[in-house]
Amino acid sequence: MGSERTQGPVWAREAARRRTTLTREAIVAAAIKVADAEGVDAVSIRRVATELGARAMSLYTHIERKEDLLDLMSDEARAKTLVEGELPGDWREAISAVARCTREAIRRHPWLVDLVSRRVNVGPNGLRHGEQSLAALSPLRIAPEWKLRIIAAVDDYALGFVIREVMQRETPRRYAWTEAERDALMRPYLRELIDSGEFPHLAPLLTDGTPGADGENGADDTAGDDFERGLRWMLDGIARDLLLD
Repeated sequence: MGSERTQGPVWAREAARRRTTLTREAIVAAAIKVADAEGVDAVSIRRVATELGARAMSLYTHIERKEDLLDLMSDEARAKTLVEGELPGDWREAISAVARCTREAIRRHPWLVDLVSRRVNVGPNGLRHGEQSLAALSPLRIAPEWKLRIIAAVDDYALGFVIREVMQRETPRRYAWTEAERDALMRPYLRELIDSGEFPHLAPLLTDGTPGADGENGADDTAGDDFERGLRWMLDGIARDLLLD
């Protein structure tokens, strides 16, 4: 097996054609199922083979190494970042729709947070996301490099927001806590900090305990409102800065 530098990205390499009932698509789907249930660290060629009822070696017919599988999983999940149908005509509504899809894709596949931080390859769906983002900004009569800056800002906002959502939701699950158990553990510690007088500005926010983790219905509603408000604030600022109104 050659290195990625000599072989190029996995999407540019056609899977070997041999007699097998497996397909690359089935392998990727099984790997995503494992990651959704247990996290990306649970994904391995052997584990995915077990899910498919196949021998590990048979998977190598289609995917040469785990790193390729992670790239394929990431790009497949990024298909959910694409807005279906036509984009709204207004640039703010269009780029907001893209941002909402980005958030929902990562909420659906929280392991994408891990892969985004470790994997730099951009596959077909990643490129489609960039193309659609540029299409969303096509009504703007500004230089292409400024459109790229807007896209980067919107992507960074959506990614940063949903990383915090995923962390709040997944941490209790990772440590096998319920939300109530987590709050019971944290409350004495927070009370000690508040009583020290060192955190007068944080004290009003911490008095009633830590905010509930996202994932419950009420918290989801609040997080959605916060996401929309923050996105609106950011786009308002971009519009003022670039005189787009």
